[in-house]
Amino acid sequence: MKHLTRLTTVGLGLLLSACQVVGPDYTLPEQAAINRADLQGELAGESVNTISAPVPADWWRLYQDPRLDQLVQQAMASNTDLRIAAANLQRARYQTAEAQAAGGFSSGVKIGAERLQESGEAFLLADKVPVANVGNVGITTSYQFDLFGTLQRGIEAAKANVDATQAAADTARITLVADVVRAYTQVCAANEEHGIALQSLDLQQQGVTLTQRLRDAGRGDETQVTRSQTQFKSLRAELPRYEALRQAGLFRLSMLLAKPLNQLPTGVATCNELPHIAQVMPVGDGAALLKRRPDVRQAERRLAAATAEIGVATGELYPDISIGATVGTVGLLENLGKPAANRWGFGPLLNWTIPSNGSRARIHQAEASTQAALARFDGVVLNAIRETQTGLAQYSALLERRDALADAEQSARQAADQTHRFFQAGRESFLADLQATRTYTDVRAQLAMANTQVAMGQIDLFLALGGGWENAGKVAGK
Repeated sequence: MKHLTRLTTVGLGLLLSACQVVGPDYTLPEQAAINRADLQGELAGESVNTISAPVPADWWRLYQDPRLDQLVQQAMASNTDLRIAAANLQRARYQTAEAQAAGGFSSGVKIGAERLQESGEAFLLADKVPVANVGNVGITTSYQFDLFGTLQRGIEAAKANVDATQAAADTARITLVADVVRAYTQVCAANEEHGIALQSLDLQQQGVTLTQRLRDAGRGDETQVTRSQTQFKSLRAELPRYEALRQAGLFRLSMLLAKPLNQLPTGVATCNELPHIAQVMPVGDGAALLKRRPDVRQAERRLAAATAEIGVATGELYPDISIGATVGTVGLLENLGKPAANRWGFGPLLNWTIPSNGSRARIHQAEASTQAALARFDGVVLNAIRETQTGLAQYSALLERRDALADAEQSARQAADQTHRFFQAGRESFLADLQATRTYTDVRAQLAMANTQVAMGQIDLFLALGGGWENAGKVAGK
């Protein structure tokens, strides 16, 4: 017995000294796109309208709009997508706890009793064995060694999955913030454009009244009145569109905040001024962008998990080794606990499924999955740069168009005022006055729409920059 114990100890010692963690250790591949020098510097598309400064974690506060801050805070606290993300993260953490609980010590208790008729021939007896009441009580304990690191790789994969799930939750947060700001901007823009349309309609109504007076005074004709009324009706036909946009924005906010319309913050439904950032937009650089974007972090963590799965698959080629002990009593119920019925034992256990082609095929599957995860990671990195550069270019173009329309609006207003004075003095025709007024109202509407597009372009750019998740917990808790 002493020799067996010594051999067991020596054998386990040799195995422990020779073991190593199976599968590759995870390191970020040198050839990964994120390591490219051309993706680390200033972002292409930057202009005088942007600055290479850190992107604020709570970028929506740059608008300095208390109503908007309140909307974001309430959305962070009650949005259904964030609740789903939180539940997914909790599940991933429990999966890690399950992986950490694998291996190591485990124990069990077995208690049973039965009235038993055994087969006599099973014991090479010619006579019938009498019926007996038999009991069985046993306690077992064992310790599974992770000699080859299979369980460790499983824990690594589970932890990487938690990180990836956390990144997915962060993506849900920044998307939510952008959606809230976008819906609020839509409501404000619809109200503002509706007000401009009403002013243009009032201006056109004055033109209709004037043409009717001129007709009645013999200085005009019915055709001029008809043309003026036609333009008035055309402008009036646009009003329902603005109300529909306003309602759509409010319904969107109601969904994002998980609240009925009548519980939205006061003043949201009547907002008639676009959110405005009174500073040059901070955009950072490529290196900061790739560190900040949660989808990049999620893809990198998926790559780490896939690499760890290679080790899990490789572990199937090696035996599971454990040491265990058992103590109990088996026999007739009246004899349980007596020396003749008691039993105990301890020793090592090696469980080894002879490696097959199927095991090696699973290793190759895991390796292929890792290559796919690397390609997906590279794609996410490249797409992050593309989205941001495209957003910068589009934002600059929208600003240029808005500024050009602002100049055009001033010129059109001056031309309309001048032409109207000439018409009243008899130096211009009614048609010229009507055309100048139409041009002014058209340009004014275009400018209002351009301002809306600039505001939406800012939101799209902030979303591409990936900020807004760092202080999400603080925002929701305020």
